[in-house]
Amino acid sequence: MKKVYFLKTCSTCQRILKEVNTTNFELQEIKTNAITTNQLEEMFLLAGSYEALFNKRAQLYKARNLKEQVISEQDYKQLILEEYTFLKRPVFMVDQEIFIGNSKKVIEALKEKLAKI
Repeated sequence: MKKVYFLKTCSTCQRILKEVNTTNFELQEIKTNAITTNQLEEMFLLAGSYEALFNKRAQLYKARNLKEQVISEQDYKQLILEEYTFLKRPVFMVDQEIFIGNSKKVIEALKEKLAKI
């Protein structure tokens, strides 16, 4: 399985999609095609937590003052499902591995994985 969740209005996502060979990937733009509970649970199984999938840089995170609150795993799950900007992006799923976010380290690991297959 090769899949990527991204936001087309995000310049960082666009840059990474150009850097990485996404041939044979299923691409899902999360604003127009929201992630489902099943898709989020699939990501959770690979990531190990909903918090790992949560974007703490989202404007709504600051606007809702979530930094000052105690947020449980179920809260993270619910927030991601109700608002697409709470998903840390892009999220690449390759075979049974997940690559979350746009850090240089994550993208390099993704490129290494893709070079092996």
